[in-house]
Amino acid sequence: MTGMPTVREQLLARAGDDGPGLLFEDESWSWAEVVRESSVRAAVLSTLLPSGEPPHVGVLLENVPEFAFLLGGAALGGHVVVGLNPTRRGEALAADVRRADVQVVVTDAAHADLLSDVDVPVLPVESPDWSALLDEHAAAAVPDAEVGPDDLMMLIFTSGTSGDPKAVNVTQAKVAYPGQFLSERFGLSPADVAYLSMPMFHSNAIMAGWGPALAAGSTIALARRFSASGFLPDVRRHGATYANYVGKPLTYIMATPEQPDDADNPLRLVFGNEANDRDIAGFGQRFGCVVVDSYSSTENAVIVQRVPEMPPGSLGRPLDGVKVLDPETMAEVPDAVFGPSGELLNGEAATGELVNTTGSGAFAGYYKDPDAEAERMRGGMYWSGDLAYRDADGFVYFAGRTADWLRVDGENLGAATIERVLLRHPAVDEAAVYAVPDPSVGDQVMAALVLRGALSPASLESFLADQADLSPKGWPAYVRVVDTLPRTATNKVLKRELAAEGPTPGDGVLWTREPRGTAYTC
Repeated sequence: MTGMPTVREQLLARAGDDGPGLLFEDESWSWAEVVRESSVRAAVLSTLLPSGEPPHVGVLLENVPEFAFLLGGAALGGHVVVGLNPTRRGEALAADVRRADVQVVVTDAAHADLLSDVDVPVLPVESPDWSALLDEHAAAAVPDAEVGPDDLMMLIFTSGTSGDPKAVNVTQAKVAYPGQFLSERFGLSPADVAYLSMPMFHSNAIMAGWGPALAAGSTIALARRFSASGFLPDVRRHGATYANYVGKPLTYIMATPEQPDDADNPLRLVFGNEANDRDIAGFGQRFGCVVVDSYSSTENAVIVQRVPEMPPGSLGRPLDGVKVLDPETMAEVPDAVFGPSGELLNGEAATGELVNTTGSGAFAGYYKDPDAEAERMRGGMYWSGDLAYRDADGFVYFAGRTADWLRVDGENLGAATIERVLLRHPAVDEAAVYAVPDPSVGDQVMAALVLRGALSPASLESFLADQADLSPKGWPAYVRVVDTLPRTATNKVLKRELAAEGPTPGDGVLWTREPRGTAYTC
């Protein structure tokens, strides 16, 4: 990646910038102060990390300034931040630490108890030891380190929705280049304030929030954690003009009570992925801003961009080289064929996996996991693990993860296509569709719904009957109505937990469809 930018270079470009760089609650730092604080952390890490071992520091913190300074210190000094997920527990968290070759973990008092099973030093930032280290290196200069675009800067674990999380290699260029690209695409400048409430151990916060703000010299306004009710007050308090998201935050914010002055705020642009069409349009209208939603993943090797002329329900238009392939034959699937009501007539044949056929794209591999890398890089192409189909105009539609393939009465169905139908009902706030075993063979469709209004079994039956594009085999055999869905820390639904419970009500209620009919009974 000769000629690609590095995060170190982008930070050094801010070293003399006395403009606002970081806001957190009632505190603020200029960009020059951010670089100085980052240099102090680089010196501290050089003291803590043993010579000859991978220079990996685990960080288990909320979105606090210390996280930002450690990230900057790692980028300046050639160290590697390993983002640790606070929803992991016990041996699972200890295994993440071991797998990523973490030498020391920086945490806080609130999370220290989670690290009782790890076998490396743990330093809470409130401890006298940490304070002493900062004091000792308070005058540290920018480290004299040779850092290239291909050098590791972070290890970011995948969300683990379909299995154990994998540590994705995040290079300097993998943060710096998207940051530069997005800042130019969105016209970010030092006059902008980027509101960052997504967890910083995840790629969305780094590549869609922190990175673009750094590249543009915009101010970063950190929120300790995401809060739907606190979002708009924070935006107004910090004067935020830009925000990023992943997963369901728009849904949660839209569920807060609407106020007549919601659009009276400085926000102009919100960028992220995985929002549904209803929330993308509704959020922009309610808060007087533009929402740009784009498909990507932690690996960032397959990108699909929304464009103004895209049809409803589509992810958008893929970048050059991104195709929908049959995972068995590796051949391109035929175009989707739609009926007069928009129903997908050839779903089984037209559904395949989203693939970057030109190679690995921005994917720099998984850390010490050659088997997982080989699974992603089959035939010299990057296989995303996401199902999709493509229309004759080249627009693609998400059909779920490969784990979301349902085999119903001999036909393959994608869970996401059924979820889109369910989300059309005004009473449905969230929908998760997954497979449960059929007593005879294959799968049955089950849906877990979170409601925002009244919905009865009879009204659901009537609604589904009116959806001409819903395959008869896509009618859920079971519907669980719940208050919340199990989620990862980045708001992705843990369908494997729902599927493992089978057709039971769990903490909610269960509706069961008549075996040869369409009516639901409680």
